[in-house]
Amino acid sequence: MITIENELIRVRIAPKGAELQSVINKSNGIDYIWPGDPAFWAKHSPVLFPIVGTLKGNRYYYKGQTYDMGRHGFARDKEFEAKQTAADTATFILQDDQETRRQFPFSFRLEITYTLAGASLQVGYAVHNTGAGAMFFSIGGHPAFRVPIRESFGYDDYYLQFEKPETAGRWPISKDGLIEASPVPLLNGTNKLPLTKALFSKDALVLKHLVSDSVDLRTDKDAAGLSFSLKGFPFLGIWAAPRADFVCIEPWCGIADSVNASQQLEEKEGIERLEADRSFKRTWRITLF
Repeated sequence: MITIENELIRVRIAPKGAELQSVINKSNGIDYIWPGDPAFWAKHSPVLFPIVGTLKGNRYYYKGQTYDMGRHGFARDKEFEAKQTAADTATFILQDDQETRRQFPFSFRLEITYTLAGASLQVGYAVHNTGAGAMFFSIGGHPAFRVPIRESFGYDDYYLQFEKPETAGRWPISKDGLIEASPVPLLNGTNKLPLTKALFSKDALVLKHLVSDSVDLRTDKDAAGLSFSLKGFPFLGIWAAPRADFVCIEPWCGIADSVNASQQLEEKEGIERLEADRSFKRTWRITLF
């Protein structure tokens, strides 16, 4: 386990999956990350790579070959090389190997860097194409935040507040984990989404191309909350396991296959194309208050 900290925050990250384990606000002693209760959901903040969500039939095709891959890809289950470069910074590195190439026929180096700045934790993704041709991939985050943040409050006391008013439907998820063909109404000129456990009775809320660059987790009954910066991520997932006391705010560069997907990797919605010897970088950030 790697620990980074500054005068305001202490953060722990596991080399397996480069997975964020805890983010403690030293001023109030609260760990804002879900503790990973296996009775509900044993993860904390898995990294989604080289796909986000579910493939149609857990399969895709590339250059005439067939590849099988499970939901959210393999990075969350791989051991990363950990390098702590300062008291408040650590980088985790994953490179392709024989096992990954059976599922994903590309040479790559994935670097995930955790950096503290004041009351903020910045999580940076850097995907490097180390192969000879173009590479096609998706990447995203899946952090789960404790709700209620303080045990004296209830789940329904909290809400998500977007930076700007949003008019956006949710894209339903089929029983096979695929994105349905049409959205259903969710946000209509509002920047506020009240949290209830019933909100996730039909799986995650999947949103596309929001105008906001950030969303806050708040309650009107307490000052403790957080702001989540998601600029540069075209898709957003919001999810909680049934009856669980958390909410995931998931910034995605990529999305699950649609029910009508061709299963051709190059045609996949939201897929990123990265040329040889080039790098792709995105960053999300949480600020505690």
